[in-house]
Amino acid sequence: MSQARFDADVAGLASLAEPTRRALYLYVRSQRTAVSRDEAAAGVGVPRHKAKFHLDKLANDGLLEVEYARRTGRQGPGAGRPAKLYRRAAGELAVTLPERRYELAGQLMASAISDARSEGQPVARTLGRAARERGHGLASLALRQAGYNPAPAALLAATRQVLDQEGYQTQDDSAGITLANCPFQALAVEHREVICGMNQAIMEGLLERLVRLRLTAISRPVTGQCCVRLAPASDHGA
Repeated sequence: MSQARFDADVAGLASLAEPTRRALYLYVRSQRTAVSRDEAAAGVGVPRHKAKFHLDKLANDGLLEVEYARRTGRQGPGAGRPAKLYRRAAGELAVTLPERRYELAGQLMASAISDARSEGQPVARTLGRAARERGHGLASLALRQAGYNPAPAALLAATRQVLDQEGYQTQDDSAGITLANCPFQALAVEHREVICGMNQAIMEGLLERLVRLRLTAISRPVTGQCCVRLAPASDHGA
């Protein structure tokens, strides 16, 4: 998750801490169509000017979307100005600390199951392939961020930034990179072999495209952390 996205989600959650604002949000969310300020004010029993303030704040924080329409059905001169209407924003709001990426795990698994059915392959094999392709995509992001022909230090910094955005919380260790957070922690508790294998394949796919880093993905299960560590290639098998 990017810092901007994290800040926006936190702001949205903080916005709902105010009781009147939260009541207005819940009212708008429960309606099948967009509602006006008057309707929202009447729905929660607050003055119109108070509803206007909080509805606009919810819109600014990305929790509501705004549209304009004439409710009378009249058109042309004399029809009056379109009313400002509010509806729930299409996006989802969630902040988890440490960051988790269960939607990504679901996408990779759904893709793997679909491929396994169509190709007659074991799901474990197609999941590994899907995860490896995810790693390739992360490597492409790191290369774009690092710029043309980057120095190893710049490439490493860009790679860590990409992995941090994925929720891995990279940390320097004595040699290599520790992934201090597992983005799929709850799944790993119940299905450790599957999730650790998926993480391993993601990192292997990443490093296949970033050979200049001279790192390898090794299994190192540690409670509360990702089960994979990025170690110098010379440490493989040590």
